[in-house]
Amino acid sequence: MLLRLDKTKKEAFIYQQIYEEIKAIILAGKIHANEKLPSKRTLATQLNVSVNTITHAYEQLLAEGYIYTIEKKGYYVEAITAFIQDKQPVRTLPDDLREESVDKKGWLSLSHMASDITKFPFKSWIKCQQKAINQHKQELSEFPHPQGPFIVRKTIARMITLSRGVVCEPEQVVIGAGTQLLIRQLMESKTEKTRIAMENPGYSRFYTLLKNMEFPVQLVDLDNKGMNIERAEQSKANLLFVTPSHQFPTGKIMPISRRIELLNWSLQNNDRYILEDDYDSEFKYETDNIPSLQSLDRNQRVIYTGTFSKTILPGLRISYMVLPPKLLRDYQNHHQHLIQNSNALALYTLHYFIQTGEYDRHVKRMNHYYKVKRKKLVTYLRSYFKHTISIEDIPAGLHFVATFKTEKRYEEVETHAKKEKLEIYSMRRFMLQHQPKQPGKIKLIIGFANLQDEDIEEAVNRLGKCVGIHHGY
Repeated sequence: MLLRLDKTKKEAFIYQQIYEEIKAIILAGKIHANEKLPSKRTLATQLNVSVNTITHAYEQLLAEGYIYTIEKKGYYVEAITAFIQDKQPVRTLPDDLREESVDKKGWLSLSHMASDITKFPFKSWIKCQQKAINQHKQELSEFPHPQGPFIVRKTIARMITLSRGVVCEPEQVVIGAGTQLLIRQLMESKTEKTRIAMENPGYSRFYTLLKNMEFPVQLVDLDNKGMNIERAEQSKANLLFVTPSHQFPTGKIMPISRRIELLNWSLQNNDRYILEDDYDSEFKYETDNIPSLQSLDRNQRVIYTGTFSKTILPGLRISYMVLPPKLLRDYQNHHQHLIQNSNALALYTLHYFIQTGEYDRHVKRMNHYYKVKRKKLVTYLRSYFKHTISIEDIPAGLHFVATFKTEKRYEEVETHAKKEKLEIYSMRRFMLQHQPKQPGKIKLIIGFANLQDEDIEEAVNRLGKCVGIHHGY
């Protein structure tokens, strides 16, 4: 064997070079199957290296199946099946699958999905994380319960009972890495008889998920109280998706009369349920929080979902759902072999973050902070756009809807926003069936969580350029 070694090469050990050279020779068919390789001592002398170096190289080839050994006789080449070569082998990634790094420098965000982490108490979180490590070493070395560690579920159950009036036991709580994933898991235990009705406009990710899972989904338009109950009945659905505390994306708060109508609807058949997505209910300004729909349910027909993405950090991916007992049994039977998909250390950290009162203090601080920021942004928008803007000023959540009088089309506004480095989303993203048709008007979803106070004026100026309105202050 003629092997080429470069002993000045620092990025690879000598034994790795020998291994690569012999492997290439074998794959090229230059050494036949069952042919004996030089002894370790012979090859070491030939290459002027130590016997240990040759041993390392041969052992690696042996481990990967390129050679085999016969005791007291030496090493031999394995019979390796030749590669089948495609006529036009493609070794590079197609251009349409390539990703480009996104440079967000200079961008301002009016996104409804972002949150402000500049006020997050990272030091307190790290203290809770250290406590989680100290107290749960054994648990962290094992897979947690499929629904999440019981101690964490118990803490979440108590928290949502106190803050949202949710009536549940820890056993009913299922923790997961995002509400979208939890809904997928829930729907995997459903049958083909399940028919779904969703709010329109509504959350496009849920709609796409359910359609991809091949569930029949009927869209129900909203009236001034939320999901139209008569149209929900006409849809023949047995599972309703609703956002009663802060309808997404319009921001409507469902009044008690409509909530009772929904609960009464669920009692008309044994298989009817309501999924309540309580995605940002922690943020309510000027009045107390609106109790959850689930808190009014006396017949265990409401599936409750919540998330920590808005209150803590979206990147942590911690959400939860509360299942009625009947659905919990179905879920457990279907997912008895499921492995919990949230980070266990983050879950135990969250447990102590809530238990120590840090979470509650943080939410209260952010409620005040967002209330002030929201009011300031609304004032700037009304001052700049004057009579050409109408704001649905519902004091809740981290976004609101603004309607602009403009001849520009949605596509034009969205394209211009990229040029202005302004992140924003329009109503057409959330109209799940019919595109919005209001000549001379467009609706935008204005998020404010990740917009800093000192950037509000500039963001409004950029928005004016996007919608083609230049009134000024």
